[in-house]
Amino acid sequence: MADDRSLRLLLPRPVRDLPADLAAVAVFVVLTNLSVFLPVVKDTPVRVVFGLAFVLFLPGYAFIAALFPEQGESVVEDEEGWDDEDDDSLLSRDGGIDGIERVALSFGLSIAIVPLIGLVLNFTPWGIRLVPIVVTVSGFTLIAVAVAAVRRWELPEEERFSVPYEIWLASGREELFHPETRLDKYLNVLLVLSVLIAVGSVTFAVAVPKQGESFTEFYLLTENETGDYVADGYPTEFVRGESKPVVIGIGNQEHEVENYTVVVELQRVEVQNNSTTVLEEQELRRFETGLPHNETWMTEYNVRPTMTGERMRLAFLLYDGEAPAEPTVNNSYRELHLWVNVTSAQ
Repeated sequence: MADDRSLRLLLPRPVRDLPADLAAVAVFVVLTNLSVFLPVVKDTPVRVVFGLAFVLFLPGYAFIAALFPEQGESVVEDEEGWDDEDDDSLLSRDGGIDGIERVALSFGLSIAIVPLIGLVLNFTPWGIRLVPIVVTVSGFTLIAVAVAAVRRWELPEEERFSVPYEIWLASGREELFHPETRLDKYLNVLLVLSVLIAVGSVTFAVAVPKQGESFTEFYLLTENETGDYVADGYPTEFVRGESKPVVIGIGNQEHEVENYTVVVELQRVEVQNNSTTVLEEQELRRFETGLPHNETWMTEYNVRPTMTGERMRLAFLLYDGEAPAEPTVNNSYRELHLWVNVTSAQ
């Protein structure tokens, strides 16, 4: 105990005197950031568990703590009933709220605060992305914690809000291990089993989420006059030896890390009776990339054809893994193509 007390004295006074509930909020914010940004932890269910509380409860609780630093008191009736003429028979609730109201408002305000933060971020250069959202919500929550702590310190100690952890633990221990009747004992056992089942079910649902459909996105884009990428305006007229850019994109929705290979070919084809025959082909380029689930890979490629002809097929072949020695449209995982004309330089 002496060691714990001496270590505690090493902390700055504002941190040392921080109320327990506000300190818990600050620690939870730090743990949430670690679960979101640490390389190994961010891919585990821990991120979901911390993230839910971080979004749905903490900002509202910190904001309520800043608004209502005082201890809430319930209105009670004296032994002889209500006495409208004697104000001393009523305990005032001016400025305070009780624990149930505080928890309920914490959820409601969190659901209102986080979308408002997202709305503000939408009009900033950072946009609504993971890092700006986490940093902004964390900053808001920690600022509210600091304001709440200062406002509590300004009140007399007996008027400050505090969570009665010790009373709750003592009461719970007494009810759980020393029930008054046999029925209470059975009910306690049933309650413990219900809690364990509920926690186990939630843990299993988070740890083993239902896997959605597996697929890979494969697409071509071009850059328009404003610098945006669009699925339009593809180059179709080429001069041999000159290049024109296209953007190749892959989106991994396979629920695991995938290694992809893209092969770009220029093919002279003959189409008869709904059948396409490749008469001549030339491989222009290959790309290889490893891509985690729910990630996107994009690269700009300058197409520089060397064969000439009309209505030639510029094929982009995607393979899951290594490409075969002779890549074709039929043996590819995904396929895209453009019909192009290539003329000789004047």
